Amino acid sequence: MIPIFGFMRLLRLTIQLNGIVPLLYFGILKKMTKVVILAGGYGTRLSEETIAKPKPMIEIGSRPILWHIMKIYSHYGLNDFIICAGYKGYIIKEYFANFALHNSDVSVDLQRNEVVVTKSKMPPWRVYIADTGEDTMTGGRLKQIKHLVENDEYFCMTYGDGVADVDIPGSIAFHQQNGLDATMTIVRPSARFGSTVVEENRIVRFEEKPQTEGGYINGGFFVLSPKVLDLIENDQTVWEQQPLKTLASSGQLGAWIHNGFWQPMDTLREYNLLENLWQQHKAPWMLWHGREQAC
Repeated sequence: MIPIFGFMRLLRLTIQLNGIVPLLYFGILKKMTKVVILAGGYGTRLSEETIAKPKPMIEIGSRPILWHIMKIYSHYGLNDFIICAGYKGYIIKEYFANFALHNSDVSVDLQRNEVVVTKSKMPPWRVYIADTGEDTMTGGRLKQIKHLVENDEYFCMTYGDGVADVDIPGSIAFHQQNGLDATMTIVRPSARFGSTVVEENRIVRFEEKPQTEGGYINGGFFVLSPKVLDLIENDQTVWEQQPLKTLASSGQLGAWIHNGFWQPMDTLREYNLLENLWQQHKAPWMLWHGREQAC
């Protein structure tokens, strides 16, 4: 996840007020809202894992983190996905091509050379995997799938390496009610180190990695109008730089504040954190019911 740097002061913080923004779950989400997931980077800070697979395919609780992200959106009825693949993208393609085989019982007739999938409960997902190139930047990946979203009123976008218990329908309603070109979920990340409160040379309170008291950063969950893609020049454009700065300076970048759970997976420490939360049955992002559901 990439922080909001100097242009944060330009951002018009069109902040939601508690109880003001209605969650128009059925009115909004009955549409075929598309979800774009950026999943093409090299993931060099997790090279222990990404030497063999793209970062979105690193498993948390025996499922790729990409699956977890899709489950978050699917929980709210968003099931139409566009995955912008790049580095080792064939692994993502193979995963979904064989999804039913790997998540069902199968009957194999060797003489007839037939394989029948049985006891299958598949998620209602439609998945389009776009090969957007290994060296393409985040903005360039979005630009390459413009033709898939250009006729939509809006679409959701996120990165393939972080989970949260974000109120997706609330962010969409906020985006629409404020007539914005882009809405960014912003968060306060946990501090890297523990925090102490000292009185008279004695530590009177200690908190292990508390939430920071500094500024908000890019939480990585967006609602976007397709016209923002016109701000992207080419494959080497970084979405988090000039396009977002332009939106902020023009007052068209709204801020949906999320104070709940949010965790990227950029390092081995963060991977271990997410894995431990899952194994301990304490995964806040698991909004759906049933840990072992194939779908």
